Amino acid sequence: MNQVVNKLFGGRGGLAGFVLLAILILIILPTVLDGFRLNLVGKYLTYAFVAVSLVLCWGYGGILSLGQGIFFGLGGYCMAMFLKLEASSPANTAIQSTPGIPDFMDWNQLTALPWFWKPFYSLPLTLVAIIALPTLFAWLISFALFKRRVGGVYFSIITQAIASILTILIIGQQGYTGGINGITDLRTLMGWDIRTDEAKWLLYFVTCALLLVVILLSRLILTSKLGLLLVALRDQEDRMRFSGYDVANIKIFIFCVAAAISAIGGAMFTLQVGFMSPSFVGVVPSIEMVIYAAVGGRYSLIGAVYGALLVNAAKTMFSESFPELWLYLMGGLFIAAVLFFPRGLAGLVERYGSPVMRFINKRLPMPALRRDTPAVRSAK
Repeated sequence: MNQVVNKLFGGRGGLAGFVLLAILILIILPTVLDGFRLNLVGKYLTYAFVAVSLVLCWGYGGILSLGQGIFFGLGGYCMAMFLKLEASSPANTAIQSTPGIPDFMDWNQLTALPWFWKPFYSLPLTLVAIIALPTLFAWLISFALFKRRVGGVYFSIITQAIASILTILIIGQQGYTGGINGITDLRTLMGWDIRTDEAKWLLYFVTCALLLVVILLSRLILTSKLGLLLVALRDQEDRMRFSGYDVANIKIFIFCVAAAISAIGGAMFTLQVGFMSPSFVGVVPSIEMVIYAAVGGRYSLIGAVYGALLVNAAKTMFSESFPELWLYLMGGLFIAAVLFFPRGLAGLVERYGSPVMRFINKRLPMPALRRDTPAVRSAK
């Protein structure tokens, strides 16, 4: 039992944090919030996937990506393409010049569905594409850069540039992507209306379940040998290279994993919100996603979720109450986080949560390690 808890949660403190997060998002929030606010929280939780991915590649791997919106957007566009094709049946588009294709294609005088849209008629292929396409794109980027030892601030700037290029490309190819408006008017998933309150309620719980699974899988990575190599790579990259490890391959792997996690969040965002546009792909949303991880704590998977919830809730509250000042208030929130708790919310918990941890240790005692276990020997 002790080994399972350490492997999945990083100890009793991690278990307690995971349980508290699960209770908050699965029980407390659905109980106290109305349908509209709960849908907003569901949208915030889709951003939490990106924050968790940044904990992996930035917090533990030392790879600061300013282009995670790329993978969030690609996952969202894959899901949006499937939903748009379902909404563009010949019966629903009978008034168009060319029935059976999305409306924005008809407006741009396309007369046939492009070849790269056709696989998205299939839901299984779409689900595969949501993971495979962003991962493949991340592999191309990381392979081209890490194999040439491009890293640090240069890598961050390049990912930012790629996000900007992809946004321009999506907007410019309006007939194929929907342009600046994106892909809108998404209605059903395999005949199930995703616009109803009941559907949004169910999609919220699906998002929560996927997020908790992603946190557990991420924890498994971090507690494995790869996790130790990531920390060593972050702190002493040259020593890792001189020790015979292929540093580039480790970076490529964790960057691809982070891309896949971000893509899952993008797909769930499309399902919950009902559209996808290039405004979620570019530089500004990518930087905001870094802020989620920074505020929550870039070394904490659980903290990243709270960071995404806090920043987005503050953004919504400020924009509703102070529509002309909310950008300044958001900037002030980030500056305060950097100045007063640079390790994020997780750092505050580590500093002031000792009484709580003592209570947990008292209430949840675990069997002591035998004196000859590997953990004890390694500690010596």
